[in-house]
Formats: sequence, structure tokens, C-alpha cells
Amino acid sequence: MFSFDRENTGLVAKWWRNIDKQILFLFAFLLLLGLFFSFSSTTSVMSEKMNKQTYFFFIRHLIFVSVSLLLIFMISIQEKNKLIKILTYLFIISTALLFLTLIVGVEIKGSRRWIDFDPLPRFQPVELLKPLFIIFVAKIIILNEKKDVYRRYFYSLIILLLIVTILINQPDLGQTLLLTLTWITMIFVSGFNMIILSILGLVFVIIIALLIFFLPEKFGYVFLRIKIFLDPKAGDNFQSQKALEAIKQGGLTGQGMGEGILKDKVPDAYTDYMIAVISEEFGAIIVLFIVIIFLLIGYKVLNKVFSGNDEFLKLTLVGLVSLLIIQTFIHIGVNSRLFPTTGMTLPFLSYGGSSLIGSSIIAGIILNFTRKDSTRYLKNE
Repeated sequence: MFSFDRENTGLVAKWWRNIDKQILFLFAFLLLLGLFFSFSSTTSVMSEKMNKQTYFFFIRHLIFVSVSLLLIFMISIQEKNKLIKILTYLFIISTALLFLTLIVGVEIKGSRRWIDFDPLPRFQPVELLKPLFIIFVAKIIILNEKKDVYRRYFYSLIILLLIVTILINQPDLGQTLLLTLTWITMIFVSGFNMIILSILGLVFVIIIALLIFFLPEKFGYVFLRIKIFLDPKAGDNFQSQKALEAIKQGGLTGQGMGEGILKDKVPDAYTDYMIAVISEEFGAIIVLFIVIIFLLIGYKVLNKVFSGNDEFLKLTLVGLVSLLIIQTFIHIGVNSRLFPTTGMTLPFLSYGGSSLIGSSIIAGIILNFTRKDSTRYLKNE
């Protein structure tokens, strides 16, 4: 027992010596910020309306944050090659779970995006799949060097189309857009021909337009959201309008903790409209502070990328950071009515177990791949 404890203590000490403490602190700080904002946004009033005990959602969020911190530690402490192998298998499992949403998924607001296996909490498989998709695509592009480079790009495109097909049938065009943009970013930084990449982007836009035109009963809501976005009088834009009003009322310094009313007027404001809730109560200064944290994470990770020579790690890190940054700005854009409604959560900060677990997997992989001892090719700054 003594040797086992000493061995594990040594492993943790080695992890602490080699981990990038600044990136670790930024991720942990975001999770704790989300917990604080959850305390403010998921009030007892909301709990009473939904016939739950006082601070029911805050307590659940506290549990999710605790699990997320543990998951970040468990992923970041793993040996790199072992972790890649595990995550590859998990990608296959998560893809199968994503497909199951079309068969046994729980339908909420016209979409089958969730799976509910009692007694487990309801979860959204795409949140688990997103970081694993990055790993799998990077593995195809970089590690399979025996195949022609364009064949490798084609294989990665097939994987993307498989997932996109499932997402479109849920339907979930928000996540479809996010994964497609992330894939394009990875393909771009890997040195893909820009002309061919532009053609692929154009083909993607045409396919989406054709789906909306020929299958209006399934995808007509996308056209409706775009139409309402361009002309607010064309339909019900209650949620986005209230979110924009909340941001305006918050001003520079906010109305004060617990003083916002958006959380009482808009259902699930603490998920899809989290940045508007934060802005209303704490002001634009705090929103700017949050954006700076995400950009600082991107800056720190990209510094590691530029100083390294391992192409797989570099491509994976670029993909994961792109995923975080793109999702963050889509969320902010929707809240401020710069983009049509997508139902995109704010990483690390929005309420929801699936979103937090997905974000913690991203954080864990980034911390693992930026560790000093993760690979001899990545140099310490």
C-alpha cells in the first residue's frame, strides 16, 4: 500500500511539474466563473416556477463542475499515446450514440439531440463527440502518411459528412456549422489548396440551401430563423429580442447580481443566452473580460503550437482551440443578434452537464498535449 501511494504521489507531482499552470488556471477559473454566474442566474424564483427545490440548478451545476475538474485532471495526467488510443475508441462510441438519437432520442422542441438512459442524466452525444472528432481527423490527416495527402483529406471529409448527416437529421444545424468551420480551419492550417477548399465551402452552402428548399417540413425552421433575423417583424423573435434588451440594460457595469430579469422571461436563458444574462447583471466589462480569457487561452496554446514540431499535436491543438473560440463567438453573436438563433452554449460557463463535460474533455486534451513531458517535440516556452 505504501509503495502504491508513493507511486501515485510521484505521478501527481510529475504531472504538476510538467503541466502548463497558466492554461490550467484559465480553464479552472472559467469553470468557477460559470458556477458563480449559475448561482446568480438559476435563482430560487426559477426553481419555484419549475417546481424544484431552492437552488436546484446551482447544486446540479456544482456537481457538474466538480466532475469536470476531475475529468480534466484524469485526462491531462494520462500518457499521450495511451490517451490518443482511448479517445479514438471513444470517438467510435460517441458516433454510435449520436446515431442512436435518431432512433431512441428524446425529442425536445422538435429536435432529437438528447439520449435518456435511466437512471443516468439526459445527455447530448454531440458534446462528447466534438473534441474526439478533432483527434480522429488529425489522426487521419497526419498519422496516415503512407496514403496520398488528398486521399487523407477525402477520408476526413467522409467522416465529417457522416456526422453532419446525423446532425442534419436531428436536426441541429448549429453544431453542423461549428464542426464544419472547425474542420475547414484544420484543413486550412494543414496546407490544403485554398482553391479546392473554397469550392468545398461553396458546395456545402449549396447543399444546405437545397435541403432547406426541397425539404421545407424538416429544414424550413432554418429559413424561418434567417428570415426573422433579417426582418424581426416576420415572426416570433421574443427570445433574441429580450436577450438584446438585457445586454443594453446591463450597460457597462450591469444591474447588479441577481437583479437581471432575462432569466425569468426567457426559458433556458442560463444555457443558450448565458452571455446576455451575464451582461445584464454584471455589465459589458465582465463580458469583455470573459472574451479576453478565451483569447488568452488561444494565445497560450498557439504559442505551444508555433514552438513545436509534432504535426499531429499541432493540428489537434489548433482544432481544439478553434472549436472553443468559434463556439464562443457564435454564442455571443446569437445573444447580440449578430447571428440567427442556433442554440449554442457558452463553453465552461453555460448550465448543462453535456456542455460542461464536453468542454472539460477539450481542456483535458489541451493540457495533456501542452505538457512538457507529453512529447519531446513540444518545447517549453
